[in-house]
Amino acid sequence: MSIPNEALQKIFQEIGQKKAFAEQQLVIVKQQTAVKNRENRMLQLTASEVESLPTETKVYEGVGKMFVCTPIPDVKKRLQSESEALKAELSNLAKKQDYLEKTYENSKASLEHVLRGGGG
Repeated sequence: MSIPNEALQKIFQEIGQKKAFAEQQLVIVKQQTAVKNRENRMLQLTASEVESLPTETKVYEGVGKMFVCTPIPDVKKRLQSESEALKAELSNLAKKQDYLEKTYENSKASLEHVLRGGGG
């Protein structure tokens, strides 16, 4: 039993669009992951620098266009909460990337199947 050419073309087009969309989204997710990893690295470096300071050292944080003296424990808490938020975002991006990779591979396999089935 053969699928009519018009239906085959429509199926081929839909799968091709799904594959292209997944491919585009994968590029975006990989870029976002790279940015988040850089942010995480900066937080780690900042935290290690703050950790090495004596407790009586005055630490200033940027707030808009000014700097505010902030106690070291408060800075550590902020860095820790930002780090946890980044880890959650990275986890979500990893899940999204996994889903998109599977979608891409499934679309690719479906295209190959349609081409083999339509050509044979």
